[in-house]
Amino acid sequence: MMRVALILAACLSLAHGPAFAQQEALILPPINSYTATGLAEWQKNFKTRALAQGIPEPVFDLAFRDVQLLPDVIDKDRRQDEFTRTIWDYLDRAVSDDRIASGAKALKENAEILAQIEARFGVDAGVVVAIWGLESAFGAVRGDVPTISALASLAYEGRRAAFFEGELIALMQTMAEGKVRPEQLFGSWAGAMGHTQFMPSSYRALAVDFAGGDKPNIWDDDPSDALASTAAYLAKSGWKKGLPWGIEVILPPNFDYEIAGNRTQKPPNAWAAMGVKPADGGNLPQAWASVILPAGARGPAFLVTDNFAAIETYNRADSYVIAVGHLSDRLQGGAAFVQEWPRDLRVLTLDERKSMQQALLDRGLYAGQADGKIGPLSVAAIKALQRSMGRVPDGYASTEVLDLLK
Repeated sequence: MMRVALILAACLSLAHGPAFAQQEALILPPINSYTATGLAEWQKNFKTRALAQGIPEPVFDLAFRDVQLLPDVIDKDRRQDEFTRTIWDYLDRAVSDDRIASGAKALKENAEILAQIEARFGVDAGVVVAIWGLESAFGAVRGDVPTISALASLAYEGRRAAFFEGELIALMQTMAEGKVRPEQLFGSWAGAMGHTQFMPSSYRALAVDFAGGDKPNIWDDDPSDALASTAAYLAKSGWKKGLPWGIEVILPPNFDYEIAGNRTQKPPNAWAAMGVKPADGGNLPQAWASVILPAGARGPAFLVTDNFAAIETYNRADSYVIAVGHLSDRLQGGAAFVQEWPRDLRVLTLDERKSMQQALLDRGLYAGQADGKIGPLSVAAIKALQRSMGRVPDGYASTEVLDLLK
């Protein structure tokens, strides 16, 4: 999946960082309603906007010389794994035994350059390699989708037109500076590029030529520039060397679930006083941290630090951040999670999420819109419902909540 989007330009409403935070439009037109003729009309209008922003006309014409509508790209953008699969299904694949073995090999084969990168940027090599593994299977799957066509298709679709047009502008600016050649521009369906899937704006702002030049090559078979660029990205996002992203914890029976999931930070002694204990019997992170419950009270609980937030700028999905953190731990000898996931549950469909929100609205518990986006207002409403019915108020949107609303 993909992704790095520019921290400097809004920490990625995301987008990915490469992956993007899922945002459902009010009503999305069917994919077959988008046409080559429509793309050409959008391109004509976009050219006017691009030239007004200083893009030289020859550069624009070169970039769009072979542009094509890619309906599959639009379809994939609407069905991202981090948002359409359960977290346990996602982690089963993201942190599989094969990926752990491949990651250990990648760590060993690139030990020298990774040590230099860690020394320069202060970002742990394990997390850089974990991102590499999730983004391109350690360079094996860097993507073969034409980047300009992918970005143009998504901009034309319109759901996040401003974002993708901005990425096109950033890419053409980089082309105008002679730092990127058109024949390099292939990557993922989302417009992300290279070993660690940088969006064009992130490449422009943060990519590193580790040898000291001014043309970072994140596409090359040699991953040095891509890995260094990822470390630079995380360093800019506030990564703290030596601090874990988080740890799995066991919550006490009387735990106050009102403070879980809302990123309420407390010092380690405060969590310890509440009876929160490391699942592996070790020590709590010596830093302010928050408890999150990515699968509700029935699933594993995690105490996450500021380094969780640093990874989150790369991709805002909790499933992605936990996958990166956990893969990094496993690559360095860490154990699998102790607690079981609630595998009898499934992800709610968009229609089910809307129906749930409407039912919460009807009960006077929800103050938002029935748009299918599960944000803080939805979580608070679910907690209120759960409390009123004597259930654990974990705020997790599940089939169990749907049953309570019947």
